[in-house]
Amino acid sequence: MAHVISTAYSPQSLTARIRAAVASLADSWDKAREYQRTYNELDALSDHALSDIGVRRDDIADLARRHVYN
Repeated sequence: MAHVISTAYSPQSLTARIRAAVASLADSWDKAREYQRTYNELDALSDHALSDIGVRRDDIADLARRHVYN
């Protein structure tokens, strides 16, 4: 009976994988900051101003999320 041990080969070097991980983390942080900025700006508006642009206060989180992640 023969046993085959297969290791996944990744053509990227360790340095390239670390760079990609750091870039991904930085992108996540940027998106989180953009979400928070968008949320805060909409939340700071009065109910009248939100009504003028057709947004309910309950929709602010969803709008901020769609703005950043879609």
